[in-house]
Amino acid sequence: MKRVGVGLGKHIIAELFECDSDILDNVNVIKESLLEAATTSNSTVINYSFHRFKPYGVSGYVLIAESHISIHTWPEYGYAAVDVFTCGDKTNPWKGLEVLKNRLKAKRITVMEITRGVNVEKEYNGYWKPRRRILREVLT
Repeated sequence: MKRVGVGLGKHIIAELFECDSDILDNVNVIKESLLEAATTSNSTVINYSFHRFKPYGVSGYVLIAESHISIHTWPEYGYAAVDVFTCGDKTNPWKGLEVLKNRLKAKRITVMEITRGVNVEKEYNGYWKPRRRILREVLT
């Protein structure tokens, strides 16, 4: 069996059950919660977008320099599907997930962690070589 390396990032896929349905249907609280999860996980927020569906439910994401945090809610079931994907060694996606668990008042949670890009740094180093720009191309 081949030993698995560290990888490029951690992708937490979580299902949150028995959440507060009013919170799950509130686009502003969901937005604030994901932004707090991003900062708590030591991520750099680049952009975000959220949408409230009719008659209920919210979907949204926070784009972070290290990847993304996303959510889809079903208030009618007290359920939220969450992704917290961070790359690099300065972030901690588990801290971000803890914020979401607390803010959504989840009573039960199931989690799967995927290590993304295992061994690619070693096995694919040099795979892509960016083209060098010639100074005159930049000036024209």
